[in-house]
Amino acid sequence: MADPSPVLDRISTRLDAFVERMRAETADYGAEARAFVLAAADTLRGGKRLRARFCHAGWAAVAGPAGVGSEPDGLWDACAALEVFQSAALVHDDLIDNSDTRRGRPATHRALEARHVEAAWTGDAVGFGRSAAILLGDLLVAWSDDLLESGLSGAAHAEAVRAEYARMRRDVTIGQYLDIAEESAWSVSDDAEHAERALRVVSLKAARYSVEQPLLIGAALAGADERQRAALRGFGHPLGMAFQLRDDVLGVFGDERVTGKPTGDDLREGKRTLLIAWTREALAAPGRRLVDELLGDPHLTADQIASLQAAIVESGALARAELLIADYAAEGEKALVDAPLDAGALGLLRALARDATQRTA
Repeated sequence: MADPSPVLDRISTRLDAFVERMRAETADYGAEARAFVLAAADTLRGGKRLRARFCHAGWAAVAGPAGVGSEPDGLWDACAALEVFQSAALVHDDLIDNSDTRRGRPATHRALEARHVEAAWTGDAVGFGRSAAILLGDLLVAWSDDLLESGLSGAAHAEAVRAEYARMRRDVTIGQYLDIAEESAWSVSDDAEHAERALRVVSLKAARYSVEQPLLIGAALAGADERQRAALRGFGHPLGMAFQLRDDVLGVFGDERVTGKPTGDDLREGKRTLLIAWTREALAAPGRRLVDELLGDPHLTADQIASLQAAIVESGALARAELLIADYAAEGEKALVDAPLDAGALGLLRALARDATQRTA
């Protein structure tokens, strides 16, 4: 497995330099603006940098060994831009889901709410935190565009990169909407369609945005041809599906000490994931009613969460999800066989696949 440290170090360096420039540009905007910019920068701390690493791997798979170690600055800008966009998505996601924590720290809207209280400002601190978080997420989206564009000046394949990045932004936004819509629409949709609808959310909200499109953005920077793009799509989309399904499992069964979010958080938030669709399929009507009554209650007790977890396990939904994760990973691996990609980079792609699907956080 290739050591990811050099890639992570370059991305961190690029992010630090960009944040410092943003702080300098807004230094005379007043104390509140400076604190707002620092709050945005704070969201960039931590994380696995998987999207940036997939972007780099997509570039390496096309550029080959001659390019590794002499990557263009535009690649690091694109990698960093993906991480900033990810932070924007998480800020808005936590706000939508009413999550209190992220990576073991207060979610952004909660941190901004606390700032309102500490400063003894007038008005509703909760409302301020939520409104400010919307704007902070928007600022991060703007930052991600700034970073991407700074690296595309004069780049040979700039339009191809822009097209992939724009598609990613559109897909993840629609996917996020479908995710929240499903929390309301499930009650009037056919039970037999719930699993299919959940998988559509996974594809748009996560699979393309987390793995497939970062790969394609990196590959586009390296001048990928259609055969190379097809191979990376064939690898990236099923792997992205597996990545999100693992996230769904962790959202129900993950250890809070590892994930940084409360155990069973997806149950409190009412996420209509594939796990829930399959659990309901296996239950008789009384069991389905009980799941529907409990799911989405923000005040679920530890015993109620344990009861829902048991229902998911006993229904076979968890085992089915684990099998599907393995199937998707195998499908991605199959796409690499005889792929017109650099042989040395295939090991990097396989290592990233393991990191994405076998993680505990």
